[in-house]
Amino acid sequence: MIFEDPASRHRPAVIGHRGLGSGDLAVPGAADGATVAENTIPSMLAALDAGASWIELDVTRTADDALVLRHDPTTPEGAFVVDGEAAALGLPLLEEVFDALPPEVPVDVDVKTILEDAVDDPSRRTGALLLPVLEREARRRPLLVTSFDPSLLAHLRDNLRGVPLGLLTWHRFPLWHGIPAAAGLGLQAVGVHTASCGFDQPDTRLRPLEHCVDVAHKAGLELLAWCPPAERARDFAAAGVDALVVNDVPGVVAALTEDPATVD
Repeated sequence: MIFEDPASRHRPAVIGHRGLGSGDLAVPGAADGATVAENTIPSMLAALDAGASWIELDVTRTADDALVLRHDPTTPEGAFVVDGEAAALGLPLLEEVFDALPPEVPVDVDVKTILEDAVDDPSRRTGALLLPVLEREARRRPLLVTSFDPSLLAHLRDNLRGVPLGLLTWHRFPLWHGIPAAAGLGLQAVGVHTASCGFDQPDTRLRPLEHCVDVAHKAGLELLAWCPPAERARDFAAAGVDALVVNDVPGVVAALTEDPATVD
């Protein structure tokens, strides 16, 4: 099992989304009002302090084949990350972030492949650049690699041993496609955004989330859902999801650890 933790059995793992969460967020408990930006080392460490059991980070590559943390394909100024060199962009390097995290902290590496991966030399593609980094890190900590790109996941499946892989889904590639696709690729996990699944889903082709979780589990897949608000965390836990990727780490941790007998 990817997320099995005897200390928190029967409730999902809490994964800090891009560290403490997306955007610039206030550090919980900081008396000086300090904030941290997503996909930075301070954000990762703040998420751990707030109770996250895993860290999620986003990775893409630059023009000089460095792996950096960035969710969007462009910088805030509008330049494409792949067109710039790492030193000029000033984005955190993946290896620097790994080195800054305490050993054994589990990490979900969300890989943002780029259009150029379709035509560049195979040795320069994102998956090839990732392999040696992931092989090293797998000796230090639990890892999960997730992506919307099935070609990236197939490459890692064939070349990386012992690291679980997960296919991410979205509105235009929904969960009811994603579960069979992930199982067919021989992956270990499937992910879904909470806006495109769950309890208020208008798409009648999608069965209730509890049923989707059950089918995923029977297919040998663990299911993670990202960005539920803290007030819905218990609903997703009750549906049987294995992990929640969250922007409100302290709120979700509190919701999941609250004694059900005290909830109105």
